[in-house]
Amino acid sequence: HTSRPHTLKISQIMSNPLQKTSLQLYRDCLRLVNHIAPGTTSPKSLALRTLLRTEFEKNRKETDAERITAQKAAAVRALANYVLYESGTKDNKVKNAMNRFHDGVVREGTTAA
Repeated sequence: HTSRPHTLKISQIMSNPLQKTSLQLYRDCLRLVNHIAPGTTSPKSLALRTLLRTEFEKNRKETDAERITAQKAAAVRALANYVLYESGTKDNKVKNAMNRFHDGVVREGTTAA
């Protein structure tokens, strides 16, 4: 039995993202860590896995439904942002759109101050 690396797709993240269980989100995040830093022994992989575990453990006993929903939404946004970022590195159309968006945000930020 040969295991294939699981590829994280935007459709997996965005299909009913807030209906995912915390365990499903944790596993999606672990897949992302494995994509960013393959293996389990590199310093980068160890640091990311430790950060991920710490964040999930910190919120393990949360019972407030609104806070849980907000935390799930933050996790989904982080996953989606990374997938979008990766797409931008491979697709010039997406990259240009991201650059235009970033430039607009920076311009608005500097004029508002």
